[in-house]
Amino acid sequence: IDIMDYIVPATCTETEFRSMWAEFEWENKVSVNTSLTNLSDYLASLLKNTNMKCLTPDKALSGECGFMAANLYAKSIFGEDALANVSLEKNLAKPDAPVTGHIRIRAKSQGMALSLGDKINQSQKSRHKKPAVAQG
Repeated sequence: IDIMDYIVPATCTETEFRSMWAEFEWENKVSVNTSLTNLSDYLASLLKNTNMKCLTPDKALSGECGFMAANLYAKSIFGEDALANVSLEKNLAKPDAPVTGHIRIRAKSQGMALSLGDKINQSQKSRHKKPAVAQG
């Protein structure tokens, strides 16, 4: 079963997000582990791989300052909310340095928090695989 079959991007107000964040008991913290070197590229990849919607305005995400924070939201087809707070860093002095940071996922149920975390970890691992070199 793929959790992505049950999760759809959703929207809520900042107040609703904060209220749910405070209320939800289950948190799963996932470390960023990527070869990507651009903060925006990592966020775009994360959104694609989790079916979550970025609630943080584009204006707040623009520019190159070496860090990025964003709030994400999705809902399951069963009505369960999933929240994520993304905190990313990039060493601007080292252009080839990968993005680092962490993603905090919160949900009412342990299953949702763990499943989303697993999905993020899987997507990060699959991005790390290097193509096989053909022997000839």
